[in-house]
Amino acid sequence: MSSNAFIEPLPVIDFVTQLLNRDVTSRILSDSDRVKIKKALRGVKVEVTHRENVRRRYRIFGLTSQATRELTFPVDERGTMKSVVEYFYETYGFVIRHSQWPCLQVGNQQRPNYLPMEVCRIIEGQRYSKRLSDDQIAALLKVTCQRPHEREQDIMQTVHHNAYHDDPYAKEFGIKISENLASVEARILPAPWLKYHDTGREKDCLPQVGQWNMVNKKMVNGGVVNNWICINFSRKVHDSVACRFCHELAQMCHISGMAFNPEPVFPPVTGRSDQVERVLKTQYHDAMTKLQPQKKELDLLIVILPDKNGSLYGDLKRICETDLGIISQCCLTRNVFEMQKRYLANVSLKINVKVGGRNTVLVDAISRRIPLVTDRPTIIFGADVTHPQPGEDSRPSIAAVVASQDWPEITKYAGLVCAQAHRQELIQDLYKTWQDPVRGTMTGGMIQELLISFRRATGQKPQRIIFYRDGVSEGQFYQVLLYELDAIRKACASLEPNYQPPVTFVVVQKRHHTRLFANNHRNRHSVDTSGNILPGTVVDSKICHPTEFDFYLCSHAGVKGTSRPAHYHVLWDENYFTADGLQSLTNNLCYTLKKNIHIDSNADKCAFYLVNLAVPPAYYAHLAAFRARFYMEPESSDPGSISSGAAAGIGGMGGAGPRRTRVSCANAAVRPLPALKENIKRKVGKWFHVLFWPLKGGRDFTKKRVNSEDLSVDGITTSDYLQFKEMIFDEDGDG
Repeated sequence: MSSNAFIEPLPVIDFVTQLLNRDVTSRILSDSDRVKIKKALRGVKVEVTHRENVRRRYRIFGLTSQATRELTFPVDERGTMKSVVEYFYETYGFVIRHSQWPCLQVGNQQRPNYLPMEVCRIIEGQRYSKRLSDDQIAALLKVTCQRPHEREQDIMQTVHHNAYHDDPYAKEFGIKISENLASVEARILPAPWLKYHDTGREKDCLPQVGQWNMVNKKMVNGGVVNNWICINFSRKVHDSVACRFCHELAQMCHISGMAFNPEPVFPPVTGRSDQVERVLKTQYHDAMTKLQPQKKELDLLIVILPDKNGSLYGDLKRICETDLGIISQCCLTRNVFEMQKRYLANVSLKINVKVGGRNTVLVDAISRRIPLVTDRPTIIFGADVTHPQPGEDSRPSIAAVVASQDWPEITKYAGLVCAQAHRQELIQDLYKTWQDPVRGTMTGGMIQELLISFRRATGQKPQRIIFYRDGVSEGQFYQVLLYELDAIRKACASLEPNYQPPVTFVVVQKRHHTRLFANNHRNRHSVDTSGNILPGTVVDSKICHPTEFDFYLCSHAGVKGTSRPAHYHVLWDENYFTADGLQSLTNNLCYTLKKNIHIDSNADKCAFYLVNLAVPPAYYAHLAAFRARFYMEPESSDPGSISSGAAAGIGGMGGAGPRRTRVSCANAAVRPLPALKENIKRKVGKWFHVLFWPLKGGRDFTKKRVNSEDLSVDGITTSDYLQFKEMIFDEDGDG
């Protein structure tokens, strides 16, 4: 069963009044009002109400730029003009009262018809496909979020009510639909042991029913925050409350295992939310002025936001990450006032990952006991493409690729994002070539940069690739596989001749309508406290493909509503995973998420719940692509000239630098995304021990320190050095 929002069948005048949330019948519409109305009504079907028993239907494609009283049109071949107001009065006896409003444009662009809003009514039963407001989303979730047994009952009642067994068309085609749910065999994968820091009272733990907590535990690798500031954009939060909140948060970070300075650079300051850019830049400048004489950096910005902040959050992230180059942590007003320990613990775990720490790792990863992963260097990719909302006809799609950087632990990921053609599902920037006037044919792209990043982080080149691809429909499986697998192959070969590590390509689907219910909702051994199936539940028969390698895995705990299992479909496997092997790996990776937390309202603790639907690399790629939308400038829907990518640090590990490439986009190219600041991308590990990728086969060449005056590295030519310096060296040219 699927739930959707539908447009309320109202007179268009009433719909517009609700949309603008005010009575506008007596005033002229502003330009912003017109844009809002046009977006909401484009594509909507209406029927006219001024022609007695004739109910003609039309589809809206726009609004007139002129008011109704100013509109005229030719009524005969001689070009005689008549106003819309006169025409409706003379033809239908209808007096237009709101002549200051624009008309609806219906029909088609070549021969538009003008219809006054007051003679139109929205037709019933039209699905609303555009973006819902926060209040609308909350209302929809409240209605549709059902416990498993309630949802199962609804499905059964619907099937019974529809009486499919009596349907004449089904009978004619020999189709029989059972009134009972399909019964399938399932098994429960065990949770993995998790490692915490040895200084904690509990050094490791085994999650129970998909949940655990931080009591008596410390982060396995605590990050360092020496210099930080707090900016308060909420009018409700006074300075004293902000100071107390920051003190409690700093103390929680310290207790959890971080090296966190309890004193900020200067006390929390209050700023106006309508002046976010000026406030951020002023406070950043003041902090850096104070820190620069000591050659220190600003490590963290804590921001207090109003509970309903509109575009403030997105603006803040864009300015911090693409302009100022500072890590930020946002907190809502209601949580600042409550100041509960479970919330502070949640935030401390998020901050730790952002500044380069690790909260936990798999015990099996440390002890090298994960089959086909820890036996030899393995890189795990995640990839996703997010598309604009329906109705956004020109904004680009955003592609994101992340890759693990800390083999064998597999907890940190570097990420890259790029804008590409509108609604293009194939990731264009995985591999690319271009002509350089000096160096000739050059190669690059996301895969190559992330392979180099893995090499410099671990000191080894990947000998196995696992690629989790999110968001691909069944109809595009093999188109995506052929294009993107070929890009992976070319990227590997561009780094070293005959370098072709085996690849496993897995598609992850979350948007489907398959739900799994326990046979007995009251059996405590087969359901969790919410009545959902247990975390780790796997189904790989009967409802799966009869010959291909796919499975459903519900790796997370059900917190609210009915759990939705992720559907994994293995399209290519050169690593020869067994079903058990890939299912266990996928399930275990889910316990390494940087944010696996749901606040338990019944306990004064920060409880970890596996609440994410997909495996972490796919989830991180989704987050990176979603975050990149905040980086787009307001006019980004206009056609640009090039497409570029900006490295997005996922899980606290910086990626590689920005990339630019030509992208076909119907008849227009794509505006580039702004690049992230270097100190955001490379927050972890200021200095790397660089291993050059061997360009001519043979040996690995190592050098700890190289600069432009000293290029006498054994086996590496000057052109080789210059080619890779930009990607694998820091600003000073030091390895």
